Amino acid sequence: MTFGLSFATFMEVLDITIANVSVPTIAGDLAVSATQGTWAITSYGVANAITVLLAGWLSRRFGEVRLFMFCSLGFTVASFFCGLASTLPFLVIMRVIQGGVAGPMVTMSQSLLLRNYAPEKRGMAMGIWGMTTVVAPMLGPILGGYITDHYSWPWIFFVNVPVGIIAAAMVWSTIGQRETPRTRDPVDMVGFGLVVIGVGALQVCLDKGKELDWFESNFIITLTIISVLALTALLIWELGEERPVVNLRLFQRRNFAVAVTVMSLAYAAMFSSIILMPLFLQTQIGYTATWAGMAIAPVGVFSIFMMPLIGRHVGRLNLRVVISMSMVIFAIAAFWRSTFTTGADFGYFALPQLVQGGALALFFPPLVALYTADLPMAQYASAASLMNFSRMTAGALATSAVTTIWDNREIVHQTYLASELQSGSPRFTELMATMARAGLDTPTAMAETARLLIQQSYMLAANDIFFASGCIFMILIPVIWLARPAKAPAGAGAGAH
Repeated sequence: MTFGLSFATFMEVLDITIANVSVPTIAGDLAVSATQGTWAITSYGVANAITVLLAGWLSRRFGEVRLFMFCSLGFTVASFFCGLASTLPFLVIMRVIQGGVAGPMVTMSQSLLLRNYAPEKRGMAMGIWGMTTVVAPMLGPILGGYITDHYSWPWIFFVNVPVGIIAAAMVWSTIGQRETPRTRDPVDMVGFGLVVIGVGALQVCLDKGKELDWFESNFIITLTIISVLALTALLIWELGEERPVVNLRLFQRRNFAVAVTVMSLAYAAMFSSIILMPLFLQTQIGYTATWAGMAIAPVGVFSIFMMPLIGRHVGRLNLRVVISMSMVIFAIAAFWRSTFTTGADFGYFALPQLVQGGALALFFPPLVALYTADLPMAQYASAASLMNFSRMTAGALATSAVTTIWDNREIVHQTYLASELQSGSPRFTELMATMARAGLDTPTAMAETARLLIQQSYMLAANDIFFASGCIFMILIPVIWLARPAKAPAGAGAGAH
């Protein structure tokens, strides 16, 4: 059961990143522009964000086992047809279906593990499950690039088919007869409609914001207004609804509210390095996609070994202390990255990732244990759906914001550095003399100076973002202590996607 649920999670998390690196190839093969090709990513994200928020309600309506089986098999079938797509509209439709069934699948895998294990054994099970959420995002870009370069892009979807079938078979053979209670409450159509409109508009806005220059685009402005109005209306409506489609009353629990806040901000800070590191290494240092992936990969080393161990013993630990320790380690890794230089070697880029792996193991299991310790089992699915939605939204926001901030900070640093290298200045004269001694003529030296200026500006801009991430982690330490003291049952740790 544990491996089946973990395989399903691995498949879904991997699919988020594996397709991103293949967009230019997909667009070329389908005879569309790269901009149009990104709708294959956006469509998946929009559908996924909507259904992950509805997962709690869907599980009560149809049962967690039945919902998981439908979603895992639906994901497998949709993946197969994505690989067969010969036009962009057909691919987008299949990606919408794929993303739509992916949201509940991951939430149900977490909830089913918590339900079917005794409290003292949940930690080890969730530690194994949690490893998939660490390994999959790292393997995604590497595997996607390799498959696209050596085979063809449809295989990034075809690889899901055997994994999905095996996962579904494992789960059905073990817990197929352990269906959860179902309710036949009236459907909250108003809440459902507001979720679709508000979350859909928000996700498209975040995905397309940078491409369309944010609020310089009327399209983005319109989406922002729609999203704010719909989500505000959703908040008001759901708090007054007797049987809401999204259980926002969970935020009345202090530990859940604190956990969601910490998860969202910490995940955004973590995701900023996940997004920025490959971009920085490939565009400014000259790494290939494979080597950039290798530099990021060490983040999984400690977490793979430590996460099951921490999960097993989390019930004996002070959860707030452990999470605070993880924030300190996250901050150390982020501040370390803020000292990167363009002359650093591979080891200097990879070592902070190794350190951060230890923080991941200390962060995810205790955080989920903190908010589930006093949570009724009947609310696990709703809580997991809200937590996953907040994490996904934070990741999407970080992706859009980091690339925009990086470009803006590069302009600031370039302006400053250029002022220090004005023609005739001592620094400019010294630099030209150095290049002349290296055998470069004046036009070549000027071109090399411009290249170095841009490279150093982007490096300094990346360092600014890494430093800001470290500050966010440190700020979150006192926030953790706003939670009530909680101790999970022995071994009742959990992972997070």
